[in-house]
Amino acid sequence: MTDPILENLNPKQLQAVKTTEGYVRVIAGAGSGKTKALTSRFAYIVDRLGINSSNILCVTFTNKAAQEMKKRVKALIGDLYDVSFITTYHGFCVRFLREEINKIHYPKNFIILDAEDQKTILRDVFTELEINSKNLTFKQVLRFISRQKSTSDYLGYMIENKSFVPDEKDSLSSQVYQKYLDKQKRNYALDFDDLIHFTAFILDSNPDVLLKWQQILHYIQVDEAQDSSESQFHLVEMLSRVHQNLFMVGDPDQTIYEWRGAKPEYLVEFDQMFPQAQTIIMNQNYRSTPNILKVGNHIIKNNKIRVDKDMVTDNPEGVEVVHFHGKNDFEETLWVASEIKEILKTENASYSDITILYRSNHLSRNIEQALIKDNIPYTIFGGVRFFERKEIKDVLSLLRLIVQGDNFSFLRMFNHPSRGLGKKFLERLSLLAGEQNLSLLNALENNIEDKELNKKGAVDFLSLAAELKKDAQNNSISDLVKIILDKSGLSELYRKDGDEDRLENIKELVSSMMLLEKENNGPLNIIEYLQEVSLYTDLDKDTENQDKVRLMTIHISKGLEFPYVFLCGFTEGVLPSALSIKERRKRAIEEERRLMYVAVTRAEKRFYMTDSEGFNFTTGLNKYPSRFLFEIKEEFYVRKGKLSAEILQAAQSTAASANAGDTAFSEGDLVMHPVWNKGKIQTVDQGKSQYKVYFFEMGKEKPIDFSFRFLTAAPEENLPQNASSSELLSLQESLKTAPDPFQHDMQGGEPAAGIFENKNRPESFEDENEKR
Repeated sequence: MTDPILENLNPKQLQAVKTTEGYVRVIAGAGSGKTKALTSRFAYIVDRLGINSSNILCVTFTNKAAQEMKKRVKALIGDLYDVSFITTYHGFCVRFLREEINKIHYPKNFIILDAEDQKTILRDVFTELEINSKNLTFKQVLRFISRQKSTSDYLGYMIENKSFVPDEKDSLSSQVYQKYLDKQKRNYALDFDDLIHFTAFILDSNPDVLLKWQQILHYIQVDEAQDSSESQFHLVEMLSRVHQNLFMVGDPDQTIYEWRGAKPEYLVEFDQMFPQAQTIIMNQNYRSTPNILKVGNHIIKNNKIRVDKDMVTDNPEGVEVVHFHGKNDFEETLWVASEIKEILKTENASYSDITILYRSNHLSRNIEQALIKDNIPYTIFGGVRFFERKEIKDVLSLLRLIVQGDNFSFLRMFNHPSRGLGKKFLERLSLLAGEQNLSLLNALENNIEDKELNKKGAVDFLSLAAELKKDAQNNSISDLVKIILDKSGLSELYRKDGDEDRLENIKELVSSMMLLEKENNGPLNIIEYLQEVSLYTDLDKDTENQDKVRLMTIHISKGLEFPYVFLCGFTEGVLPSALSIKERRKRAIEEERRLMYVAVTRAEKRFYMTDSEGFNFTTGLNKYPSRFLFEIKEEFYVRKGKLSAEILQAAQSTAASANAGDTAFSEGDLVMHPVWNKGKIQTVDQGKSQYKVYFFEMGKEKPIDFSFRFLTAAPEENLPQNASSSELLSLQESLKTAPDPFQHDMQGGEPAAGIFENKNRPESFEDENEKR
């Protein structure tokens, strides 16, 4: 007789299920049956060991994952057990605080703030401080607040009325942060960060409460443990101290949320923190073909913060992974559309078997247009179609209003941004328009002297419409959109809202118009453009079960699997993201590589990578294939589309310089700079990915980025090996007049390469550096 709890488990899964006591780390690779092992273990502890289910805490990161686990556990042990402790971190904290928050004199009916509530508070704060997104964006402030709450003693201020100073001396952000906390405090409101921090504070400050919960929770399981933050890990570690049964399962190679506090080190270094811990490696993949796994394994090996493993599978070899390189965005996405048709023709596949992934939402625009052109149905999974996004519809509505004057566009935009035109104004205008058989815009123009219509906002709107009509006669559509954004106040509105994604989408709209103008060899007809775009916005709404190609970001795809996967926009500066690298340097590179790994390991049967040439409007640079492409051995994939020798060489050079890493120079090395000449490496800052270099001729120390490819080694002639900055300074004057040994080769012959001489450096160097 088969055991429903233990059947169909492989040896490693079975080991994970039966290893119930002590500290246990399970490294569960992509597609290895992690959820099956986790839920079987919960069921085993309840049904085979007789532990009450209310004594087991199982935390994960999304409500969807928690619901799926509850469903699977109930299928194994029935509906009679309490599985309410299968929950998210935040779900557990809310339950805890409903019982214990009175310990800090907060009411049990405290308010929980969601993202929109936080933005509402920030709008009030921005108004009070008379600032807008030119000074600061909501996204920047929310990140600052989250960072501060993880590092500073704000709880003393919130709970005990102590004074505190933010850790970071950003005066404007600090002012906003202070007011944000004040508004929270007055309303007994907690945001998502507070739920964790308040819970930990109460447990740390009340030994009796801590002991009570430690005694309740005999077993603690943590799903997706690689995504745990410092405060989350502290919480489960603290709760497990009495019974010492902490089970951490996850994959450091799939940590893609470091930017919001995830610390993969807790899983990677778990065996060092708990020497008695057992480690189980689940590396049997049930999802992908060997060809797909080879690519994923090969890429992720380049990361340092990981537990070494290779995913293996018994699946058939499958077809080769494909890289396609297009001459432009259109060629790239049209090739994807044609390949989708080929898959449907040659394999027993449906549209819903196919998924297109990308790094950022704005990349969907080209893909959507190609799919529509080829009559391929699609749905944006976890997002909104590009041309249905609010900011895009706002711009297109004003564009349509000035050339067509329609009522739909008028109703959308006459009071957006707010012009103080309310319900009575619209009722009067609609009445007159009906009586005079006019459009709303024409009715307003003809009746602006009417006492109920003669308002400043209405006069301003008519003036705006008239100006934009004139602008439309003398400007290309891409330039006209820029003018619309500026004159209408929409650009300022989006900045005030602090939503950078809206601004990125607007940039993408403008860049798409510029490309169409280029393809058209001249200006676009605005009415024709709007009619074409209407095809993109008039499609029926999708439902989850329809047979359509799915489009989504890599982040949204985590935890999912699809038969056929296309990774589009596989471009340097996009994946890896130039913005992420700029903000978080070396840490970001590893996380971006993990994103690539997640994308690869979503695929079951086929995986495609696509990129194209052209100009990247986000980075301001020419487009090259991602550096990650050159981390894959060429025998692991086939290339389609012509990648010229020039593009290939430039891409490889960019990848090589970008990946030069932190081993190029060490402390004490002598270097040459194309502008500042000789210098000595004083320190190597791994965290900031930069050297501190003392330049002799300047007598100054400068921070130089690891990726700066024009910093090269210099001969170690006539200079003390361990000279300090003060000693080096004393050599400055003599060095100014002394002949430069580096200007000649080792045989005393011709001058060395001119790039190291100020007067001879290439004119393009400054341009190159400016672009960088």
